[in-house]
Amino acid sequence: MTKRDYYEVLIISKSADEGEIKKAYRKLAMKYHPDRNPGDTEAEEKFKEISEAYEVLTDPARRQVYDRYGHEGLQRGGGASDFGGGFSDIFGDVFSDIFGGGGRGGQRRGSDLRYIMELTLEEAVFGLERSIKIPKLETCEVCEGSGAAAGSKPKDCPTCRGMGQVRIQQGFFTLQQTCPQCRGSGRIVADPCAPCRGAGRVRSEKTLSVTIPPGVDTGDRIRLSGEGEAGASGAPAGDLYVQINVKPHEIFERDGTDLYCSVPISVVTAALGGELEVPTLSGNASVKVPEATQSGKTFRLRGKGVPNVRGGGIGDLMISVVVETPVKLDKRQRELLREFGESLAKSNERHSPEASSWLEKAKRFVDGLKS
Repeated sequence: MTKRDYYEVLIISKSADEGEIKKAYRKLAMKYHPDRNPGDTEAEEKFKEISEAYEVLTDPARRQVYDRYGHEGLQRGGGASDFGGGFSDIFGDVFSDIFGGGGRGGQRRGSDLRYIMELTLEEAVFGLERSIKIPKLETCEVCEGSGAAAGSKPKDCPTCRGMGQVRIQQGFFTLQQTCPQCRGSGRIVADPCAPCRGAGRVRSEKTLSVTIPPGVDTGDRIRLSGEGEAGASGAPAGDLYVQINVKPHEIFERDGTDLYCSVPISVVTAALGGELEVPTLSGNASVKVPEATQSGKTFRLRGKGVPNVRGGGIGDLMISVVVETPVKLDKRQRELLREFGESLAKSNERHSPEASSWLEKAKRFVDGLKS
């Protein structure tokens, strides 16, 4: 199946900055999140697609590769779902300017890792500390990453002379590729370490404690330096990126630091006014509804939204009221409603200003068609 363009997936331009990318991802992630579309395989696939696009376009190096070489460049370099390097093995020196080169014997830092953390809205707003388990490659404690058994040391590869790469002349061109003998490490281990079998790294599972600050949102990433995979031959470890996905809430919608909520009110409360009890993330609050309130009227509760994750205050809660039409009326209630309607019709007052205004506009429109 042909992959769609990442910019097309997120519905953004190729010049979009990180903020625009994040905003587009958050909007689409909320729409196609599996919790909002249970059993919908199409929505699940779309969610995966936009997540993949977001991961690539928010990583400066990978975005540069994608802009230049498209999906093929990412696939040859390890795919779009992991953060591992390896581009230079395929394209030689072309990517050295982007990734900083490989160094002697392929002494590149370990791969970065990604962990998706699902949070409820409450957890995202108030923050928390959570333990996570990460399977990864760590430096072998027995050989300390050398890959050699006790009493022995690795030797420089005779084929590439410890460089990890060899050059091949083809006509006018010189190609550089991974050394076939040492597979890019630049070293040969004659007497390998038993626990890691000469690799210098072992697979293990590490438990980490992650502090989630108040105010995080879908698309935010928390970087844990040095908690990625250990580098080969004792090279530094990569980083771990904890990517946040906030689950949809059954009451509130979020936009940045503001929360939005629709609350139904009765026709009586809308007409005569009253007190409205509304939920907030910190408990119930009271909203005074003035008489003659129309459906769609919005009330602002300051400081009842989401704290800015970078500091700078707390957002607001926007309460939008929806006037609910009564249903299942009995005979007497219907009679009273008809009497009420007749009373309004006989009155000279404009009890429905919006309807009157709309009828006047509609009349002008129809008259314009006739002329």
